[in-house]
Amino acid sequence: MIRTLLIALLSVMPAAAADWPMFRGNSQNTGVAAGPLPAAPKTLWSFETGAEIESTAAIVGSEVYVASMDGFLYALNLADGSLRWKFNAEDDVKSSPAVRGGFVYFGDENGDFHAIDRKTGALAWKFTAGDAVVSSANFVGDRAYFGSYDDRVYGIDLKTGEKAFEFETEGYVHGTPAVADGALLVAGCDGYMRIIDAAGGKEIAKIELGGYVAGSAAVAGGFVYVGTFENQVHGIDLAKRELLWTYEHPDRKFPYYSSPAVAEGQIFIGGRDKMLHAIDAASGTLNWTFRTRARVESSPVVVGDRVVFGSLSGKIFALDLKTGDKKWEYDAGSGITASPAISDGKLVIGLGNGMILCFGERKES
Repeated sequence: MIRTLLIALLSVMPAAAADWPMFRGNSQNTGVAAGPLPAAPKTLWSFETGAEIESTAAIVGSEVYVASMDGFLYALNLADGSLRWKFNAEDDVKSSPAVRGGFVYFGDENGDFHAIDRKTGALAWKFTAGDAVVSSANFVGDRAYFGSYDDRVYGIDLKTGEKAFEFETEGYVHGTPAVADGALLVAGCDGYMRIIDAAGGKEIAKIELGGYVAGSAAVAGGFVYVGTFENQVHGIDLAKRELLWTYEHPDRKFPYYSSPAVAEGQIFIGGRDKMLHAIDAASGTLNWTFRTRARVESSPVVVGDRVVFGSLSGKIFALDLKTGDKKWEYDAGSGITASPAISDGKLVIGLGNGMILCFGERKES
């Protein structure tokens, strides 16, 4: 039943609007962009914040939302990068904003989870967890779900900001919950993949992963994929609730901080081994790797026949999905931890020097 429902959901997902409303683009965390991107995108605009950016942008309609370690959430015009408003969270922000209806939701290092009016930039409400909220929000019905460094997963009423439930794990919850068939799929620093009922907050199952997890799990076709700090990427059968396969690079043993993207029968994930890995989704065998000159903390995004990601080397790459051949490269001049957001033919990404860059098709005058 779970697999049937998941396949049905994923079969219609590309037909959804081309917005990028949350960290991995959709509730399944697959990191797949619905819209196109030019083969050789050009810089269209830049915007300077006051500190490093680890947060990934959200793009909805004509608006871009990006959070910075300077404590501000910025609302920008997608067309030209001009500022619409900014909101001061009064603490560092690593959480990526998520848009639902007329509000933007994000957490901060103080543990505050904010709901901000998209039109005015005013605070609608905030909920305070017991420690930092780096996790980004996901949604089911009228609730937002996120993890915290207080070892908990929260379900929060979107209208009131009141707690619907909290679920206690055994370690920090850094990543964003994925959603499938009314359940949350959450991996954290306790080394488990947990399946939690989104309605009641009760644990349905937990699967041992053998190492703690900082990235977010992705779900596709009845399977869940996640990388760990024990140098492994796991494929998990959701119906059987057991490990299907485990991938380890034969030579380079480094942690995975990046969250996987899933498309065209492959898993794409960046490693602290300075490589992007393309792994067969069915078998866990390696298809190809692409080596950069620094860690790949950025989570890759699939757009058309390419996979796009940043590196701490300061470069942004677009690679061919099938071969791993480089199709495009841009030297941003500053290390990149944030992940790409792609919508309406444009790519938006934040840099370690506090700059926000937007790429797309430049119209020649």
